[in-house]
Amino acid sequence: MNYVVSTTSGALNDAIAELVGKAVSLVSNAAEAFALKREYRKTVSELSRLSGRELADLGLNRSSIHAAAYEAVYG
Repeated sequence: MNYVVSTTSGALNDAIAELVGKAVSLVSNAAEAFALKREYRKTVSELSRLSGRELADLGLNRSSIHAAAYEAVYG
């Protein structure tokens, strides 16, 4: 005979809820990190297209593009 248990203990429900919460948090954090990385790459690309004179007007040079982009995106 097979019996199906129709109820679960409170501890199991809590464990499942915690696991689902952690999974949602992980996906959310990964999506945010991906979006920030994309914004960083876009910023580097846009700054790289500027001429030396335009960069100088912004107070930058070619060697500081990555640092400036990182500061702009990540703070």
